[in-house]
Order: sequence, then structure tokens, then C-alpha cells
Amino acid sequence: QAKNSDCPGTSSDQAGKSSACQGCPNQNICASGAAKAPDPAIEEIRQKLTSVKHKILVLSGKGGVGKSTFSAHLSHALASDDSKEIALLDVDICGPSIPKIMGLEGEQVHQSGSGWSPVYVEDNLAVMSIGFLLSSPDDAVIWRGPKKNGMIKQFLRDVDWGEVDYLIVDTPPGTSDEHLSIVQYLSGAGIDGAVIITTPQEVSLQDVRKEIRFCKKVKIPVIGVIENMSGFVCPKCKNTSQIFPPTTGGAQRMCEELNLPLLGRVPLDPRIGRSCDEGRSFLTEVPDSPAAVAYQNIVQSKSSKPQQASLKQTCLTLKLINCHY
Repeated sequence: QAKNSDCPGTSSDQAGKSSACQGCPNQNICASGAAKAPDPAIEEIRQKLTSVKHKILVLSGKGGVGKSTFSAHLSHALASDDSKEIALLDVDICGPSIPKIMGLEGEQVHQSGSGWSPVYVEDNLAVMSIGFLLSSPDDAVIWRGPKKNGMIKQFLRDVDWGEVDYLIVDTPPGTSDEHLSIVQYLSGAGIDGAVIITTPQEVSLQDVRKEIRFCKKVKIPVIGVIENMSGFVCPKCKNTSQIFPPTTGGAQRMCEELNLPLLGRVPLDPRIGRSCDEGRSFLTEVPDSPAAVAYQNIVQSKSSKPQQASLKQTCLTLKLINCHY
């Protein structure tokens, strides 16, 4: 590939033909079309991740719905079982917030003979993010698609994840570079499915429907939908207020229309934001809060509602029968 950020990428029709390709040692190969062959990294990643049992993407077409917050607390909830090994991968290249949420700001990645070593927040919870590679949390990552693509490839191929039960992948909003890269590189290793995050209002649901169609198009199984910020529970009086009214029926109606499982609703709680800012697990800080209970219900299926399924149950079902797209 061309060394500058204007490289069109090997899969582009302009590969080897654009001005950015002038002087690149691979220009003739790209122009001939030979570079469009399957990336050998796909097989390398498949072999690298044979020790990872379940791979789950956290997606949403909408920004600001709480994907990173959910990814972090889902990882904490799964890691509460000491017999399980959990890994959290942040592929939000331009806006990595996982280091802050997990209390790992200032940590650095170390390299060993078997690859990059992830940063451990607990004995059984490993984390990797581009945030660990930046000199400052305020550094801006100003990259085009091919460079993002290369970074995600390195995360999957070069990180020494070890034996892992659940790999949770936190993604940026949308359906573009990072999403296509993670799907491409995990095509050999296999993706159990995606958890879709939304908030109750229609302006969010519109973009989330696009994300679900993206999953259908690239054949990612949809594990289920989470309605985040689903009402506000006052910590003092315990009354619930609808901050984001579900004017079109919210996630419940959308799931019924699209025949998808509703994994649960997580209420808005200001203590979640405070815990994230302080880099602490909300689940251990306020374990009896409605939001913490909702997280546990999502993972363990403690809900009495028949239309709701647990992430663990649905994930295992998808692994066996590959349903939902």
C-alpha cells in the first residue's frame, strides 16, 4: 500500500492507479488486480483466535446511545464469573473511550514474543484500545480508511489474547470502515453475532434499523437489541420519568416488527456516567440499582418476560443453529 493516508486500498477500483500510488513499490501489483485476492491476514486471524470461544460485536447506527458504556459494563458483568476469561476490544479508532471508562488511562501496551499484551483491569478481564498507543488522551487520530483497516488487523492478529470465553468488540457508530474491516477480518474466525444498542426515541431507531440491515447484508447474526436510557429512575424517590419518550413504540415495537429478541432495557442513571468518568464498574459501585439489575438480567436471563432472552442463551443458540440472518 501507499505509505500516505490517501492510499485508495487494495480493494478499490483505483488501486495502483491514483496519484497516491505513484512511487509505491506495490503499485504494479495493485494495478494488476492481484491484490484483490483474499487478505492472508484472514487466515492468520482465524488461527490466532481459535482460543476465543465467543466473539460479540456491539453495534449501533446512532452515536451517543451508550455503546462503549454498555460494552464496558457487559464485560464487567461477564467477568463477574471468575471461571470465565473476558476480553474487550475497542475498535473506535477516532474516539476511543474504553480506556477512560475502564479506569486504564495512561496505561501502555507491551510487546512480548507472542505479540502485544492487552491491559488487564481484572485478572480475567483484558482490554485493548488505540487509546493505549496515544501519547495523550487529547491526541486526535486523523486517519483515512486504509490506516484504520491496518490498525484493526493488528489488534486481531497481533494481540496475545490467550484463552478467552467472550471477546466483546466495541465499535463506533455507523456502517463504514471499522465495521467492514472487523467483519472482513473475522470472516474466517466467525462472529457469534451483534448486540444492537438503541435509545427509545424514533430519531435513534431510524439509524438502528440501518445497522440491522447492515448486519443482514454482511450476514452477521443479530443476538438481540438493548434499549439504553430507557426511562430515568430517580435514585432518591425511585420514580421513573421518560426522558426520551418512545413515540413510535421504542425498541419493543421495532423488535416485534423485525422479529428480533429484546435483550432488555437499561434505565438512565446519573451514577452510570459518574462511574464511567471515574473508571469504575457501576455494577459493583451500585449493585442493587435498577440499571445494574437490568445488566445482570441481560446477561443471565433473570427476566420473567417471555419476549426477552439472555445474551448467553441467545449467543449459544446462534452458535448452534446460526439463526437471525
